Amino acid sequence: MRIISLNEESRGMLLEQLLKRSPGNYGQYEDTVREIVERVRTEGDAALFEYTGRFDWEGIDASSIRVTEEEMQEAYGAVDPRLLDTIRRALVNIRAYHEKQKRYSWFDTTPDGTMLGQKVTPLQAAGVYVPGGKAVYPSSVLMNIVPARIAGVERIIMATPCSRQGRIDPAVLVAAKEAGVDEIYKMGGAQAVAAMAFGTESVPKVDKITGPGNIFVALAKKAVSGYVSIDSIAGPSEILVLADESANARYVAADLLSQAEHDEMASAILVTTSRTLAEQVSDEVDRLVKDLSRKEIIQKSLDNYGYVLVADTKEAALDTVNLIASEHLEIMTKNPFEDMMKVRNAGAIFLGENSSEPLGDYFAGPNHILPTNGTARFFSPVSVDDFVKKSSIIYYSREALEKVHEDIEYFAENERLTAHAGSIRVRFE
Repeated sequence: MRIISLNEESRGMLLEQLLKRSPGNYGQYEDTVREIVERVRTEGDAALFEYTGRFDWEGIDASSIRVTEEEMQEAYGAVDPRLLDTIRRALVNIRAYHEKQKRYSWFDTTPDGTMLGQKVTPLQAAGVYVPGGKAVYPSSVLMNIVPARIAGVERIIMATPCSRQGRIDPAVLVAAKEAGVDEIYKMGGAQAVAAMAFGTESVPKVDKITGPGNIFVALAKKAVSGYVSIDSIAGPSEILVLADESANARYVAADLLSQAEHDEMASAILVTTSRTLAEQVSDEVDRLVKDLSRKEIIQKSLDNYGYVLVADTKEAALDTVNLIASEHLEIMTKNPFEDMMKVRNAGAIFLGENSSEPLGDYFAGPNHILPTNGTARFFSPVSVDDFVKKSSIIYYSREALEKVHEDIEYFAENERLTAHAGSIRVRFE
């Protein structure tokens, strides 16, 4: 891995390079995605089946797009029993974590007759997108469905691409069933996002779409945002490790590689105050990558977006951490809990040498669908909050309104909204 001394010039270069990975910089695909979305919106099943037949399975039609109970039972027969047991044990942790996020309605009253509150209502329908293609992600199935189920969403549908033979990986199907999905549809890409956003003859319309995907999925979510709610527009995966001289170089290298294997555009960055550690990690990465199954993908990722940054001070290192606002942040320092308190921007934070990023991907419980490309500055991980909406509740008795009506009328008249003022005044004429 390349080693760079951290200064204003190198920091600016790094941010510019990382921003090239943002879905906002893939304008050459937007016209294609816009056409797909518009055709599915106006033509429904006809366009959905055409695109699905072109990209995935030619045999798709209204009778085969939805996974049947027979297919689900076949999946249970085909999945490795140990994997099924692991999925169930992971679900215990994921449910327990997300249960703590559940919000409840609340109401406050006063003696003079006012009641103010907030009513929390689950969404009626949610659509979760699960990627396919280069890898299989039953873990993403769990992370999408569990918070929606805990929130109380009435209808949860899942979209995921199928093979050329019209099949979905058994582990994905079983994970969806165990997590509590209602319906599964064999569709992927921009056409799947559009189908869930607008509804077709075969696919129900949803209120919100969550889940990661490739650039076409990301741009499609961007295109339908406003017609439905979305979690965020996800970019390629990324990891940033903050480490000092106390860190184990082999651990750091292994953790950087764990994200670089996602795809060629994944980002893996070490920020450290130790030149010695920087050199050790670079050597370990070069040594470890040779034996990995996805070494070609990893090498391209490292060549394009892999960096070891050496900072003069801990403050400069932390400033860079907050500036990059990484999806995953590992802190391997002498005092990781103390350093964590100085971090403002990160999707998920892993503390200490035994808390490697895959722990969060699969088993610990927190959601692994996280903000990317610096959006951790203002976005949060997918949570139960994503699947509820809140309504303000306001009640005033006549006695309570009488005490404040002149203030309201004055405020409205000051804004020259005389009908607003009149709506209050009429009650006291």
